[in-house]
Amino acid sequence: MDQKEKVVSEKYIRNKTIVAFGIFVILIICSLLAWKWLQNQPREEGALRPLRKVLNANEIVFQNLYSTGNLSKVYPASKAAPRVRVNGDAGLADNFDTASWRLKLTRSPGDTLFITLDDVKKLPKTEVIFDFKCIEGWSQVTHWAGVRFSEFAKHYGLNDQTKSLYTGLITPDQEYYVGIDTKSMMHDQTILCYEMNGKPLPMNQGYPLRLIIPVKYGVKHLKRIGTMYFSNSRPKDYWFERGYDYYCGL
Repeated sequence: MDQKEKVVSEKYIRNKTIVAFGIFVILIICSLLAWKWLQNQPREEGALRPLRKVLNANEIVFQNLYSTGNLSKVYPASKAAPRVRVNGDAGLADNFDTASWRLKLTRSPGDTLFITLDDVKKLPKTEVIFDFKCIEGWSQVTHWAGVRFSEFAKHYGLNDQTKSLYTGLITPDQEYYVGIDTKSMMHDQTILCYEMNGKPLPMNQGYPLRLIIPVKYGVKHLKRIGTMYFSNSRPKDYWFERGYDYYCGL
């Protein structure tokens, strides 16, 4: 009896193993066919069409879940990294003339303001210490200071502009550019930043003025703002054109 049970058990295990191996092979073949199909799909806005559709669907979900009351976790200054990592240098031209820099704020066609760093510094100062997250997979607690974008918008009469769906930002050399949903720009933790760790921004961190927006991944934190404008259609976006998510929300 014991011998019979042992033989039946071995047969059962062998059959189960064969079935499992067969399923595994089928799944591998299906995966390869699906991958081949995906690679043969046309590109749409920088990404393969099926992937772009998924990213666009994700954006709709995140936008519907967005709330200005959801704040990124804040930390004491003692937790901030003394050496802040740089997440890319696109748009930071070596020949940048700091003396001639002005923030070009386009409120509407024919209505453009040119704002100096001293103008920005006259507005109330806000500090933000949060966990900066990069799409490359790293994060770091960092300490920044500047003026809340919402206060900047109020000061410069951008009431109509902030009703637009999007805000566009471009570096002075035109090499880097982002589009951001204006609701996220108006978040309490979004600042036009001119200090890092209590000192003026280093050149490689976007001197004289950069964006810090804790509800987004680092690719949206444009360094060295040259031009700001508003639109109800998506502004061009550097990494979106290269197949990434447009929203990039956290």
